[in-house]
Amino acid sequence: MTTLTRRTFLSRSARAAALAPVLAARRAWSANDRLGMAVIGLRGIGNSHLKRILARPDTDCLAVCDVDAEFQERAAATVMQATGRKPRVVSDFRLLLDDDAIDAMVIATPHHWHAPIAVRALRAGKDLYLEKPASHVFREGRVLADTARKHGRIVQHGTQMRSSPVTARAGELLRAGVIGEVKMSKAWNLQRHKHRTPVPDGPVPPGVDYDMWLGPAPKRPFNPNRFHSYWQWYRDYGNGDIGNDGSHDLDMAHFGLNPRGLPIRITAHGSRIDLKGVREYPDNMMVAYQYPDDKVLLYEDRGWTPYGGFGFDSGNAFYGTEGFMIFSRRGYFQVYLGKKEEKGPGMRGGIGKEEHFANFLDCVRSRKQPNAPIELAHLSCALSHLGEVAYRTQRVLHFDPETETVRDDPEANALLTKEYREPWSV
Repeated sequence: MTTLTRRTFLSRSARAAALAPVLAARRAWSANDRLGMAVIGLRGIGNSHLKRILARPDTDCLAVCDVDAEFQERAAATVMQATGRKPRVVSDFRLLLDDDAIDAMVIATPHHWHAPIAVRALRAGKDLYLEKPASHVFREGRVLADTARKHGRIVQHGTQMRSSPVTARAGELLRAGVIGEVKMSKAWNLQRHKHRTPVPDGPVPPGVDYDMWLGPAPKRPFNPNRFHSYWQWYRDYGNGDIGNDGSHDLDMAHFGLNPRGLPIRITAHGSRIDLKGVREYPDNMMVAYQYPDDKVLLYEDRGWTPYGGFGFDSGNAFYGTEGFMIFSRRGYFQVYLGKKEEKGPGMRGGIGKEEHFANFLDCVRSRKQPNAPIELAHLSCALSHLGEVAYRTQRVLHFDPETETVRDDPEANALLTKEYREPWSV
């Protein structure tokens, strides 16, 4: 496996910074050009994106990256079977940054790696499809947005309902005033989580570069409960349900409400119902956000129920002065009007996965902003982070959208960012 020294990386980073103005003004794309792509993070959604790239006639998967040899080998075999050639295979994403053949990257790692990889890739001139949540902590969202703008890069956030035809039609109706002026929205994320029994620390699985997996996170002994499939319940790596599945529902609540900027007042309440001891987040949580224009957004996370709500597990309600709209990221909305709640327009359709990826590729070519640009991602991800900070401090947050800080609350402000293990600071 190829390795990269710190000295070599710093040299390459300096060269990439010097070339940034040139990279930002890359050649105009023709209809016959194929985009060279790399996928970083090859489990689950990363593997799905890999197959999506291979299925298209206008993209080439040139490289795959993962810290687990099992998923490296699986991805390489998938590319070989589809194309007849083996992609470049690495465990250190930095080895791909100065590869001029790679135009765009997909980042589908655990959350704690999103911003450290993305910031370095943006500085190297790469366009990004960045899985949700774009940021692990609030401050990373601002850094990502500023870096993308500075280097003229395209970033598509992985909130695919932004590209669904269902969302497009719902947006048209909301803008036309079908339910009057929208004053409040509510997002809910409902599912029954499985309990994991605590287990002792143990040896690192064969083929896993565990130090690279930890990356910017604190150094800890290996524990299976903090690794594949369950890392999102630990603050070192994930954001709990509010930042995992909740990212989609909060993003759609933000879409329907269409508030001005960031919220100014945040309150949160939570508890643990079923899952205790092996995770650091509640499975029962409610957050309220008030915006400068007096709009209100509510979030409910109920991870202990076997039933959903309104016939589906997760969704949204947009409340207007003339009626309300029930909206699900499963591809459904229905309008109800007036005191008698008479049915208005409704629609069922797709959830936007293919459209979202296609929109990203179109924007890489056209240099237009995608449907889920990084500045919008920052506004949506901020809801997860501010809700978590309010829950942890157990008090009302009075937030200043101009400075992006909590007023007169050093403890809360400290939780808007985090310590990074070197050399992974953003």
